[in-house]
Amino acid sequence: MPGHVFPIEVHPVLPEALARLPELAGNLWYAWHRPTRALFFLLDAELWKRTRHNPRVFLKSVPQHKLDTAAADASYLQRYHAALAAFDHYLGQASRSYHGPAFADDDLIAYFCAEYGWHESFPNYSGGLGVLAGDHCKTASDLALPFVAVGLLYRQGYFSQTIDRDGNQVAHYRDRNPDDLPVTLVLDSEGRELCVTCKFPGRDVQLRIWRAQVGRVPVYLLDSNLNTNTPDDREITHNLYGEGEELRVQQEICLGIGGVRALRALGLAPTVWHMNEGHAAFLVLERLREEVTNGLAFEAALEAVAGDVVFTTHTPVAAGHDAFDNALVKSYFHDFATRLGIDDKQFLALGHVSRNISRFNMTTLAIRGSRHQNGVSRIHGSVSSRICADFWPDLPAEENPCGYVTNGVHVPTFLDQAWIELFDRELGEGRLDRLAGPDTAERILAIDNDLFWRTRQAIKGEALIYLHNRLERQFRQTLLPEARIRKLLELVDPADPNVLTIGFARRFATYKRATLLLRDLDRLHALLNQAGRPVLVVFAGKAHPADQPGQALIRQVHEVSRRPGFEGSMLLAEDYDLALARPLVAGVDVWLNHPIFPLEASGTSGMKAAINGTINLSVLDGWWAEAWDGTNGWAIAPHPERGDEERRDRDDAAALYALLEESVIPLYYGRDNGGFSPGWVQLCKRSMATTIPRFNMGRVLHDYAEGFYHPAAACGRELRRDKARGAQELAAWKHRVREAWDGVALHALDPTPGVVRHGRPFEVRVQASLNGLEPGDVRVELVIEPEDMPAPPLDGPASRFRSEAAAADNGRSRICLATIDGADGQGKYTYSGQCSVPWTGKSSLRVRVYPAHRLLTHPHETGLMKWL
Repeated sequence: MPGHVFPIEVHPVLPEALARLPELAGNLWYAWHRPTRALFFLLDAELWKRTRHNPRVFLKSVPQHKLDTAAADASYLQRYHAALAAFDHYLGQASRSYHGPAFADDDLIAYFCAEYGWHESFPNYSGGLGVLAGDHCKTASDLALPFVAVGLLYRQGYFSQTIDRDGNQVAHYRDRNPDDLPVTLVLDSEGRELCVTCKFPGRDVQLRIWRAQVGRVPVYLLDSNLNTNTPDDREITHNLYGEGEELRVQQEICLGIGGVRALRALGLAPTVWHMNEGHAAFLVLERLREEVTNGLAFEAALEAVAGDVVFTTHTPVAAGHDAFDNALVKSYFHDFATRLGIDDKQFLALGHVSRNISRFNMTTLAIRGSRHQNGVSRIHGSVSSRICADFWPDLPAEENPCGYVTNGVHVPTFLDQAWIELFDRELGEGRLDRLAGPDTAERILAIDNDLFWRTRQAIKGEALIYLHNRLERQFRQTLLPEARIRKLLELVDPADPNVLTIGFARRFATYKRATLLLRDLDRLHALLNQAGRPVLVVFAGKAHPADQPGQALIRQVHEVSRRPGFEGSMLLAEDYDLALARPLVAGVDVWLNHPIFPLEASGTSGMKAAINGTINLSVLDGWWAEAWDGTNGWAIAPHPERGDEERRDRDDAAALYALLEESVIPLYYGRDNGGFSPGWVQLCKRSMATTIPRFNMGRVLHDYAEGFYHPAAACGRELRRDKARGAQELAAWKHRVREAWDGVALHALDPTPGVVRHGRPFEVRVQASLNGLEPGDVRVELVIEPEDMPAPPLDGPASRFRSEAAAADNGRSRICLATIDGADGQGKYTYSGQCSVPWTGKSSLRVRVYPAHRLLTHPHETGLMKWL
């Protein structure tokens, strides 16, 4: 019998000339600095591919002779020193790109998210939420904002996907050693692991802290895999979005409560707390515990905490909002509630809304524990306002505190290197630092058509090489014959990148309707196989392992792609990740997106395509409803009513086919003597020029800084000043207002004129019964609206911070009425105002009263309002 096997790993010795390669491998700046990643690729391209572009793993196994050769290669050393110079300059220089209001010296934004997608070498993400969070960190680094991020370190992360011969998704999980990731263990002053503790029923769970560096931004990731924990508790941070309700509660306790304790253990004192989705909402409870421990009553503590908390919601789909069984939550938080000075019923109410008290909802907790809320596009902000209307039941949904900041993308990560080099030549070096400049769009449109097309085709050729290699490997793993593989990949030809190529790549969730294109197979077959005008459609995406309908969509796409007449014209690429996303968004000609309206919160993959000159064909939902102007892509008008789903899908599919048949294919193949279609190139330019300045992540972070971070920091300071006197005052005032509000009423004193002349003012007088409140406690307001309210313009603002902006967007005029008489002895006050309607035609006049206080974060924060 063989003897015992002793594992051993032999690491190469870095030559002195390359001594800083581990430093470059240890900072996720490499995720968006391609010249740094090129250093590893140039050492050993095949090993770089095998290690899934992971610099830490790569440096453990790169052959010694290749390092020695590179250390003596003048050309390689020149690249190496250029990358180091760029790295040192980036870390050492203050940002020239941030132009928002200045932060105070002690300001610190703490950003919490359950997942982060910085690069494929660190698979701590599942999809768009994580990639968006990764882009948020990268841009905070670019802008040198005072910023720290918090998350969990998952041993397995999200699954890898293969697709078998029958089209079934197979999920693969692989443990990852933290030593192979760009993280370092945080140690205390005595060199021991720095740990924090979370209280679970009958036991304590310890969490150690890992630090990842994203450019200038530190990210702290918590991990329960310690010997001091029970075997079950060590598994808490094993899988991203672990299965089972109790495991999700445990993960979110570790993220929210453990995350706050980790920052405290590190000596950090954030002035703004940003919860990116409701997974982190338990941080509100930990901060409440801190305030109550320091002597505040619960209601005052809630005001002190909520004033500096920002909450971003990312989906209108119910499955995206965690809700837990009340009994389960009580079992974990009974003692916590006691420490807050409230009973279980009061505690559970933090996660309940009036219509649903059967489950504890994390989004509800996040809203109750924050005073700054937003969706991630204009439509999503409106949808979120309606979804959250129960929190402010007296208010019109469009005026409640839920605003929006339309998402963007981190351009340096997703803009192809060929475009970066062309921009440096044609638009001026450093253009990526000035994306929102007034001349960016104009200068993109001025690029020579032939140069633009050649650049696009070169990028497409590289994408086809990557796609060909990846699909070839995929098909061989399912043991397809070589002849059939060649047939399937016939149109994926890097030597001939002139076939119209359409991409559909995203999570296979039912609302995204991956199979909409397959509704009429005869019509699809005809448009894919026109003589001289071939079309290739590439699908990619994962379905959640528990989502059987989503996996059925994958099987359907696979089955059609293997039918005669579709083989080679439809391809399904497995294991969609950031490594595949970058060449795909940059290299296809058309990016397809057709979700069920209005369920697409944002849709950032379309932005990533557009910044590369890829043209979007999409339902007018999410970001595309703001970006499309009729000259930069194609749009499918949404169905606002969701009653007849069959008709909706049939009509949307018909619109999709018509656009492909009548517009997309003819324009692409309408080539002139130069070998390309001038109209197509113009559309590509418009796609790029209208997207880069508006939908880049720099604009997003400026919006958050102006509309959320600065107001949250200022609100927090005001409420906490003088031992939280403001928070105590506000809590007492809200209690007094709520007690009196049922008795507040408005009464008309004079009839309003039926007809007035434009520009002629008229007087409005009402009487308000305030039931013991003072005139300073309320605002009485006349609201004037045109009979037909205009829809907001397609190219409207990419953010909405306060209700005043919403009122302006909606064409509403509001006039504050002033008191003219004191109380009449029965607690009634007379209010009057001179009014003038700013437009002609039919209008409606209404009068309302709502609470007002100088410390309210939002004018309608209380949710209370009475109408005459």
